[in-house]
Amino acid sequence: MSEEISIRQAEFDPAVCTYWLIQGAYGLAFSCVGIPLLLLWFPFGLLLTRRQLARMSCELTNKALKVRRGILVRVEKTIPLEKITDMGMVQGPIMRHFNLYTLTVETAGSGAGALVSLTGIVDAQAFREAVLNQREAISTAAPQPATGTAQQASPEAASLLGEIRDSLLRIEAKLEQRNDG
Repeated sequence: MSEEISIRQAEFDPAVCTYWLIQGAYGLAFSCVGIPLLLLWFPFGLLLTRRQLARMSCELTNKALKVRRGILVRVEKTIPLEKITDMGMVQGPIMRHFNLYTLTVETAGSGAGALVSLTGIVDAQAFREAVLNQREAISTAAPQPATGTAQQASPEAASLLGEIRDSLLRIEAKLEQRNDG
């Protein structure tokens, strides 16, 4: 097997801390209980968001996308590039003010929603293109499954396919006899 080679390391914009602070403040302001907590949110929220940003990393290798994040609960995910079905870019009104994007990574098995969301990557469009280009390079370089006759398969597989073919022919013959009779 070949080694993994780092292609690109994502950098995160420090403005994402301010965005997270404002987002948290809006959440507190729209709840009756949260309004008094706004005074505590800004000093603790600033500390929290800076720590969160310091713990975030995202690396594109020749085979996978590796994401690490979390303060109390640390999460590490390695997403094989061939499993990525889509990488979306989201930008809300507050994010536009700070020129931030959220990249969402979706895979075939992730169900509804994104498997990973990354907010604040510097030059998110270029990072997204790098991931999608590397995914495309892997899919074109990967050997495609063999198509054609059973002669290309192993002798055991060819024998099994022959038995299946013969069984199907017998079933078809019996069905024809039943329809004729």
